[in-house]
Amino acid sequence: MAYSPFAVKEAARALAAGGVIAHPTESVWGLACDPNNLQAVQRLLRLKSRPLEKGLILVSGDEAHFNELLQNLSGSQMQQLHSTWPGPVTWLVPHFELVPPWISGAHHSVALRCTDHPFTAALTRAFGGAIVSTSANPSGCQPARHKYQVLRYFGDALDFVGGGSTGGRSAPSEIRDLISGKLLRPGG
Repeated sequence: MAYSPFAVKEAARALAAGGVIAHPTESVWGLACDPNNLQAVQRLLRLKSRPLEKGLILVSGDEAHFNELLQNLSGSQMQQLHSTWPGPVTWLVPHFELVPPWISGAHHSVALRCTDHPFTAALTRAFGGAIVSTSANPSGCQPARHKYQVLRYFGDALDFVGGGSTGGRSAPSEIRDLISGKLLRPGG
């Protein structure tokens, strides 16, 4: 899973400029953008044909990027997060209106994952914060597992495509609700 530090810088620059990029994650390729840039999020949603109401996942390689969202959690809730982070588990946590509605969608929670994918973790550190990361596929299509699939889906509509290969896991990240404890999507 080697990656180029130059690719990290290029991807971070594209995100900072309001771009939408494709990057490898633990199991599939993801589309990413700056979560605080409404125009970038809207563009990403258009590319995927994904409704705003569904909400989006925020990903970072540095848990500190989520500090504001985690400050109201109990010690046992933090232990649950730490039992799976960094890694391929996405947790739904209450957002207390601390994220824009274009991230949370119609939900009172926000999806957070502290990734262990080397490129994606380095990208978020270079970018200086969490990024939106959602599977790189139009809604209803299989998630891209290879760069050529990303290019087939999106052609030259993206501002950057790269960062090595996926982590080789068989399924997208597991999704769990931190409050209810429910498993919403099994992982691979």
